[in-house]
Amino acid sequence: MNFLIVGLGNIGHEYAATRHNIGFRVLDALAQASNLVFEDKRYGFITTLKVKNQTLFLLKPSTYMNLSGNAVRYWMNEKKIPIENLLVVVDDIALPFGQLRMKPSGSEGGHNGLRHITSVLGTQQYARLRFGVGNDFPKGRQVDYVLGEFEAEDLEKMDERLEAAGEMVKSFALAGIQFTMNHFNKK
Repeated sequence: MNFLIVGLGNIGHEYAATRHNIGFRVLDALAQASNLVFEDKRYGFITTLKVKNQTLFLLKPSTYMNLSGNAVRYWMNEKKIPIENLLVVVDDIALPFGQLRMKPSGSEGGHNGLRHITSVLGTQQYARLRFGVGNDFPKGRQVDYVLGEFEAEDLEKMDERLEAAGEMVKSFALAGIQFTMNHFNKK
């Protein structure tokens, strides 16, 4: 079976280490663990990860965050991915750093990438893996915070949290969303 795993982020060196790019980082870690290289294709950078009998297309949209839905729609059509096999990896300020939550659907929670994907797909019924980035910012400074870089104490735990997120992505493809939520969300 084929899956589309979309890590949200913004292209460009100035965004690479920001909190908003955690989706890219999760996919980069997954790809590096299997010695995969992303190719620059239409609407994004893509590579193929084989996990047992499943094929995971890892996509980092090159459309910038606010137009992520264009890349998602194109690659879902291109690879004939049903919506239940779509997983979007996204930063979440409502969760403390490193906390991971998978959900089968939900609101955009003010996230412009999710908002555009929902708008383009015409539904909120797609899975998300939310990666907590914390919310240690003064009122009205949310944009500066998500476009800022992680603190040293977060970076110390980063590799382990990226690996855990990668395990959740694989579990989503192999065991399904219900098992993955039950097994990982409470940790």
